[in-house]
Amino acid sequence: MSSQPPVEKRGHPSVYLWAAALAALAAFAAVYVTFGGADNQGTGSTAGSEMKSGPDTRPQVAANAPKAGTNPLATGTMATFVFKPSPAPLAEVNFLDGNGKETDLAVFRGKVVLLNVWATWCAPCREEMPALSKLQTELGSDKFQVVALAVDKSGVEGARKFLDDIKADNLEAYADPTMKGGTRLGVIGMPTTILINGDGQEIGRLIGPAHWDSPEAKKLIEANL
Repeated sequence: MSSQPPVEKRGHPSVYLWAAALAALAAFAAVYVTFGGADNQGTGSTAGSEMKSGPDTRPQVAANAPKAGTNPLATGTMATFVFKPSPAPLAEVNFLDGNGKETDLAVFRGKVVLLNVWATWCAPCREEMPALSKLQTELGSDKFQVVALAVDKSGVEGARKFLDDIKADNLEAYADPTMKGGTRLGVIGMPTTILINGDGQEIGRLIGPAHWDSPEAKKLIEANL
C-alpha cells in the first residue's frame, strides 16, 4: 500500500475571521495618519517632506518644540492649539476652488484664514465640520474666512457632496485631488486646522477635531483679527 502525504488540518473559520479583522484595522491605521511630521507635535515640518505611512508614524518631540498651553488663548476647547513662537511662512499650495479653477492661499491675503485640511473618508472631519460652518456664519467677513480644503481624490464634486450632505452650504468646496498639499503643509493626520494671518503666515495649528464654534475658539480668532 502506497503511503499518502499527511493531510494538513485546516484552521477553524473563526481564526481566519479574526485575522481579516486585524488586517483591516492595521490598514485603517495606516491610512488615517498619512503625512510627514508637523512642528506642533514633533521635530518640525518642511515643505515637500515625504509622506509617511504605517500604524506608528509618531514624530519624536524636539526639545525646543512649542508646546500646547504656552499661550493664554490655548485654553478650554482650544487647549491643544499650538502657537508658533512668531508667525511663520507657510508652504505654497495649489488647489481647486468651487468652480474647479486652480487657486492658492495667496488669494486670501489680507484676511485671517482658518484653513481646515480634511477628507471625505475622515469620520472626525464630519464630526467637526458643522462647528466650522457655524463659525463661518458667525465670524465670516472681509477680515476672516474658514477655508475647508479637502485633500481627497474625489475632488471638488466629492467635497461639495460632503458639505451638502451635512448642510454646510456656507462653506465653499475647495479640493486638492493631487493630495500633495497636505504633505507641503506638514499635515500628519486629519483633520488639521491652521490659523493664518493676513500676510499668509501661520499663527499656529490644531490637530484633530475641535469645537470651532466654542467661545474659546472665537476668542482665539478674534484676538488675531
